[in-house]
Amino acid sequence: MTGGSHAYSKVPEVTLGFWIIKIFATTLGETGGDTVTMTWLKADVMVNSGYLVGSAIFLTLLVALVIAQIVARKFHPILYWATIVASTTFGTTMADFADRSLGIGYTGGSLLLFTCLMIVLALWYRSEGTISVNTVSRPRVEAFYWAAITFSQTLGTALGDWIADTGDLGYEGGALLFVGGLAITAALYYWTDVSRVLLFWAAFILTRPLGATLGDFLDKPLDHGGFALSRPAASAVIAAIMLACILLLPQRPGRHPGQAATVA
Repeated sequence: MTGGSHAYSKVPEVTLGFWIIKIFATTLGETGGDTVTMTWLKADVMVNSGYLVGSAIFLTLLVALVIAQIVARKFHPILYWATIVASTTFGTTMADFADRSLGIGYTGGSLLLFTCLMIVLALWYRSEGTISVNTVSRPRVEAFYWAAITFSQTLGTALGDWIADTGDLGYEGGALLFVGGLAITAALYYWTDVSRVLLFWAAFILTRPLGATLGDFLDKPLDHGGFALSRPAASAVIAAIMLACILLLPQRPGRHPGQAATVA
């Protein structure tokens, strides 16, 4: 007898726990990226070299983890979230490089990164006919998935800095703005028939600037509206909380439509 079947993906099922861990991951990406570029590499003094070297370091780590994720035969929570954190830290350093070192400012950097993300999603859709994460089951689709993830993280950093620094809202106001955007996205999910794929990517993009503004809020000076925590200390605290969430919150692999199975 022939019937439908489902195959398990190497990305997690999208649940409330997923979004909680995602927000901590994006916040860690902000503080961790700034720790390397601004604290260890002194990018405040050597802007071009600091952000460029930091981007190269995190890109190397990201590529290695993406390869490991693609080669893996099943879903591994620690590996998956380590790859997400690598994409957020690379996103932080790359966005800062685009915004500051290239001289195009927050607005120019945000527009450039938004364009890059739209190109990746368009190529993914043209290749597969969908950009749903439920179809992430083959190496080519995984490559599109991680490219889209990385550009969305980078865009989120640029948007967070743009709103906080040039929108007269500050870091606290920026965080509240993105929380509001996520609340609207959640309302659309529960009470409308708006495409779930569209809402997923909207939420994924919005959680990145939320993490960016929260990260900046933790380590910025008091006279800039922050808590004045050191970047390494803030990163260590967030990493510990995130790891606890990964271990305690349910982490199930997502499912995608599989080939029809033949049952004797």
